[in-house]
Amino acid sequence: MKSHSSASGNMNSAQEVRDSEGRQYHIATAPGEVADYVLLCGDPDRADRTAKKFERIEIENRYREYVTITGVYQGSRITVCATGIGCDNTEIAVVELSQCVKRPTFLRIGTCGALQDFIKIGDLVISTGAVRLEDTSLNYVPASYPAVAHYQMVQALEETTSEMNSRAHVGITATCSGFYGAQGRNVGGFRSRKPKLVEELQAINVYNLEMETSTLLTLSSIQNFRAGAVCVVFANRVEDQFISMDKKDETEDLLIETGLQTIIRLINWDRQKQ
Repeated sequence: MKSHSSASGNMNSAQEVRDSEGRQYHIATAPGEVADYVLLCGDPDRADRTAKKFERIEIENRYREYVTITGVYQGSRITVCATGIGCDNTEIAVVELSQCVKRPTFLRIGTCGALQDFIKIGDLVISTGAVRLEDTSLNYVPASYPAVAHYQMVQALEETTSEMNSRAHVGITATCSGFYGAQGRNVGGFRSRKPKLVEELQAINVYNLEMETSTLLTLSSIQNFRAGAVCVVFANRVEDQFISMDKKDETEDLLIETGLQTIIRLINWDRQKQ
């Protein structure tokens, strides 16, 4: 197992985003250290929990909030990368990971808040696309550009959750650039300018709210990468409920297993095509 804990230099130009090995500035990962199939999550602990299911670990890189681990699961090489929270962190991860592997497949395994009353805490939401309520992706595309999941990813997630007998919903996600004001929350005197956001999203049949998916899908579409997202519901914004701590590990394990089995399904599909 190889571990790196630093990246070199101060970045002054586009040519300085990697060192002489091609090691990336923020994620400290170099070509050859990232698999073709990548699971993305926000929480570094979730990356570690995912990697514990690997049969062996080849590479482990930790730098800043980024944790990138490549190993072997059910005989196939897979990378899991924790990005930290938010679209800006996701942008960095997607851009830098894609400098290390030619045609990555990205699957986000995240958490979210449900916006519809039929979606319960502990359920899974498979994103077909995302409302872009963030501005990170606007640095690449116009506001009218759609953030859509790859059709194979949606199909693979549907088949996997069906086989696992999971409660899963397939629909549109909304991605915000923050957790409090950006999602219509008023906390401790900090008043949101979007107090009706949840109601507005409910009315147009948006299923869930989170902070990364639209940037992942947009950047992946630009480069023709296969990408998708599945999130487990930790909060229900309709009923103003949050998951209890005694249920958190169980639901997170379901999410991780869903992600791993979906990646294996995609790998098997790709091998059959070849």
